[in-house]
Amino acid sequence: MKRYLTYFFTAFAGAILALGLYRAFEPSKGSVVQPVAIPVQQTSYSAAMPLAAPDFVDAANQSVHAVVHIMAEWEQKNSYYDDFFSLFDGYRSMPQRRAPISGTGSGVIISPDGYIVTNNHVVQDASKLEVTLNDKRTFPAKVVGTDPSTDLALIKIESNDLPSLTFGNSDDVKVGEWVLAVGNPFNLTSTVTAGIVSAKARNINILNNNDGSSIESFIQTDAAVNRGNSGGALVNTRGELIGINAAIASGTGYYAGYSFAIPANIARKVAHDLMQFGEVQRAYIGIQIREVDASLADEKGLDQPRGVYVAGVIENSSASKAGLKVGDVIVGIQGNSINSYSELQESVAQYSPGDEITIQVLRTKDPVDLKVVLTNESGTTARVKREESESLSDLGVSLRPVDPETAHKLGINQGAEIYELRSGKLSGIGIRKGFIITRIDRKPVRSADDIRKLLKPAQGGVLIEGVYPNGVRAYYGLGF
Repeated sequence: MKRYLTYFFTAFAGAILALGLYRAFEPSKGSVVQPVAIPVQQTSYSAAMPLAAPDFVDAANQSVHAVVHIMAEWEQKNSYYDDFFSLFDGYRSMPQRRAPISGTGSGVIISPDGYIVTNNHVVQDASKLEVTLNDKRTFPAKVVGTDPSTDLALIKIESNDLPSLTFGNSDDVKVGEWVLAVGNPFNLTSTVTAGIVSAKARNINILNNNDGSSIESFIQTDAAVNRGNSGGALVNTRGELIGINAAIASGTGYYAGYSFAIPANIARKVAHDLMQFGEVQRAYIGIQIREVDASLADEKGLDQPRGVYVAGVIENSSASKAGLKVGDVIVGIQGNSINSYSELQESVAQYSPGDEITIQVLRTKDPVDLKVVLTNESGTTARVKREESESLSDLGVSLRPVDPETAHKLGINQGAEIYELRSGKLSGIGIRKGFIITRIDRKPVRSADDIRKLLKPAQGGVLIEGVYPNGVRAYYGLGF
């Protein structure tokens, strides 16, 4: 009994103590218990937070003054009509002069002394070019050189202290990056549109050169581009030139969501070559390739569908000399990832014959770095400078003297090489680009002037002899 009383008094004393403590700390009437504060921030912009969209004003201001309007004229071929007097004096035809046709495009000033990059299709075969600057001054322009393989051309106006754009590095362009397209659509000068880079290394099969030399690795954007924008600038938010606008994907001929620009790294190389040599110094590796897809990866036992597969190596080419083998998978050039034919073309197009590059390949799944010295189409490292434009328009060719290295390799003493082949008499008899004319009717040929002299007195026909860069000799009969 005594033990239970002890428990009772102990519990009672605990209750009294608890009641006293509650009274001591009980909040006074009318007071409010504050909740624990949770840190919050305003959603307005502060210096510590970047803007969601960039400011285009500075880039646009730099660009519009360096982008020009180009008006090109082409002479139409003469047509013939029946003269009234033919009714009385037999059949007689008279030439009818036709008004020239014209077209417009854009161009980008790349140097203060008047060099302008544009598209080849804007100026090709034009009889007259007129350039209008953003300040409304106009200048006649001449073509320095063209490169149908990339659809680029370089023209020149005589002026100084012109605003110009600086080339950026198109290899650094990222998908999703903001860009501006600057040009003259529909003759609306100094038009700026904005968009993002939608894709890189696009091949849209728009050039389709007959000799298979076209290089297509476009930057795809959703910046609005229309007729007249061709040859204009694609710039980043820093105002650097990262591409030359060239084409749109559209079923109507008007902008429908996608536009395509030639990467600046290719444009810079082509412009430099045309400025220095008069023609592009194109480099070759000397391989046949296939893009690696899931089917090829499974067929060849590759770990993943990555890179481009070396399906063939041309004998005595730079690839064979460097040790490239059939079965190698090219995954990089100079540290830049290669995952398609277009990316391979774009990378190689930035170099010249004689340049050494490092190619990263997977060989039996192991990485290997190979040093490759690039060559020209003839398999040499020579760089050819065109001293003058030697064009035989009626024959449909442009020629240059064969370079000494190629002549030595082929065992010839002279010759005139066809480096441009268009529709004309020579293409009509089967002659292909690259053919070196060595003799006409057994008389030696060294230049376009020799060809003019030897063809001028020809009445019935002539025998044309020559050799192709691969050593194959050929003979053609040309009738007049």
